[in-house]
Amino acid sequence: MAVEMIVTNAKVLTMDAGRPRAEAVAVAGGKIVAVGSAAEVASLAGPETRVIDAGGRTLLPGFVESHLHLVLGGNELVQLQIGGVHGFEALKAAFEAYAVQYPSNALLMAQGASYEILDAPVTRADLDRVIADRPIAMMSPDHHTVWANTAALAAAGLLHGAAMPHGHEVVMAADGTASGELREFEAFGPILALGGEAHLQLGIATGGEPTPWPSDAVRAKDKEKIAAGLAHCAAHGITSMVNMDGNRYTCQLLREMKDEGRLTARVKVPFHFKPHMELSELERASAMTAEYNDDWVSSGFVKMFMDGVVDSRTAFMLNDYPGTTERGEPLFEPERFKAICAEIDRRGLQIAVHAIGDGAVRTTIDGYEAAGQANGLRDMRHRIEHIELIARSDIPRLGALGITASVQPPHPPGAMDFPMSTMETVFDRDRWVDAYLWKSLADQGAPLAFASDWPVTDVSVMRGLQAAMTRVPYEGAKDERVSLMDSLYAYTAGGAWAAHMESITGKLVVGLAADLVLIEGDIEAIDSGDLGKTGIALTIAGGNITHQGVGLAA
Repeated sequence: MAVEMIVTNAKVLTMDAGRPRAEAVAVAGGKIVAVGSAAEVASLAGPETRVIDAGGRTLLPGFVESHLHLVLGGNELVQLQIGGVHGFEALKAAFEAYAVQYPSNALLMAQGASYEILDAPVTRADLDRVIADRPIAMMSPDHHTVWANTAALAAAGLLHGAAMPHGHEVVMAADGTASGELREFEAFGPILALGGEAHLQLGIATGGEPTPWPSDAVRAKDKEKIAAGLAHCAAHGITSMVNMDGNRYTCQLLREMKDEGRLTARVKVPFHFKPHMELSELERASAMTAEYNDDWVSSGFVKMFMDGVVDSRTAFMLNDYPGTTERGEPLFEPERFKAICAEIDRRGLQIAVHAIGDGAVRTTIDGYEAAGQANGLRDMRHRIEHIELIARSDIPRLGALGITASVQPPHPPGAMDFPMSTMETVFDRDRWVDAYLWKSLADQGAPLAFASDWPVTDVSVMRGLQAAMTRVPYEGAKDERVSLMDSLYAYTAGGAWAAHMESITGKLVVGLAADLVLIEGDIEAIDSGDLGKTGIALTIAGGNITHQGVGLAA
C-alpha cells in the first residue's frame, strides 16, 4: 500500500515501551505503517506522499478523552457562558446582552454559574431581578444544579414543586413554592426542555429513548451540534472519546455522521442504567453493544450514578459534611447495586460509575467486588469516575480488583478553574489528605485514565495537563501528581486501554490507527506553567486531518 502521509522531523513519543521514541511516522489506509528515524521513514515516500515537516514539534498518539459529554457540550457552545462572572450587576449585564442577541429563544440558558456567584444562595427572585419577562436559567459548572427564574419555573410546571425520583429535588421555599434551585437531572430536565433540548438530555436524565423518534430535520440539527462539539475537540488534539451519557439515539446520530463522512473521532457511548430500572432493561444495553460495535461508534458499557456532587452536598460521604448532620445518600441501595453489577458483568459489559464521595466510592467498589465473586474476576476494566474522596483502606482495593481510576486533572479545587472555596467549606479539613489521590491510587496498582468531563470543565487537554503538573498539595497532604510521561500516558494509551480500545488506538505503533496529535514545541522542555498555552499544530484521526493550526506550514 502506498504511503499517503509522513510526519517527520518530530519528537515522537510513542507511548510504546518497546520503542518509546522516534523521529517520524508514516501513514497509509488510516493506519500507522512505519515508526522510526527520519531517514528510515523517508525511504517509504512515493510521488503522491504528503510529507509534513514537524519542525521539531512533539508528536503523540491522538488524545483519548476518557470522560466527556459530547452532545451536551456541542449544544452548549452557543449558550451564554458565565464562568468567572461574579456579582448581580455582572450577571444581569451578561443575561441582558444575551437576550438581545437571541430575541426568539424560548429559554435563555447560561452555563458555568458558580455556586458563589451572588455570595448567597440563588433564588428565583434574584433571577427575576435579572430578567422577569422571559424564562431564564443558569447551570452550575458541575452540571448538577440549575437555578431558574419564576417565568421558567412556571413554564416548566415546577413553580409549585413536583414529585421527583430519589436524589433529584425541586428545592422548595418557606412559602410553599419552588425556591429556584433544582438539584440533579430529572429536577431541571423540564427547564432544559423549554429550549427544545429534552430529547438530547434523555441519555443522562432518564436513560430512555426519544418518543416519537426525531424527524430527519431534528436529527440534522442535532448532528450539527455534535459536529460543533467534534470540531471543538479536534482543535484540542482529541481523536477518541468516551461519552459518559447516551442511548441508542446518540449512537444512531454518530453512525449517520460516520456514514456521511462527518465523524472525526472514535466515540464510545454507554447504556445509562438508572435506579428505577429493572434488570431486564439491560437487554437494551446488550442490544446496543451488538448493534454498534466498530472502530468508530461503539457501546459495550453501562453508566450509573452512585451520588451527586460535593458543592450541593449530594455526594455520598462516610462522615457528615462540616457543620451539618448531612452526608448524602447513595442513589442505589447497596445490595441491589451488587446484583446489578453482577448482571452487567455476566453479560460481558463494562461498568462505569460516577462516584465522588468516599461513601459512593466504597459502595461502587463493593459492587464490583460482588460482580467478581459472582462471575469470576476477569479483565472487565470496570471504572470509577471522579473519586474525589476515598477512605485510605479502600485505595488498594482498586488495584486488587483491576478497577480503573478515571479521574479529571481540572477537577481538584485550586488546580484549574474550580475555586479553593469548595475545599474550605465542603470538605472536612481532616480529610483533605484523602482528596484527589491520583498518585496514591496509581502507586497501589490502579490504572489511570485522564479526562476533562467537558462541558463541566474546559476540554483542553493541554490545560488539563498543566493542572496535573502544577497542582499544589493541599495543607497536610502529600504530592498527588504523577510524572509528565505518566500523565501523557493517562491521556493516550491509558485511556485507550481503559476503554478496551488498545487494539485500535492509544500508541504510535505499526498496525494501530493513524490517530496523531502534533504539539507546538518540545513538550518535555516546556515549563509546566505554560503547558496550557501550548497550541495544537495538527490533529489526525484515522489518517485524516481533522484540525490544522495556523502555525503549521504543511
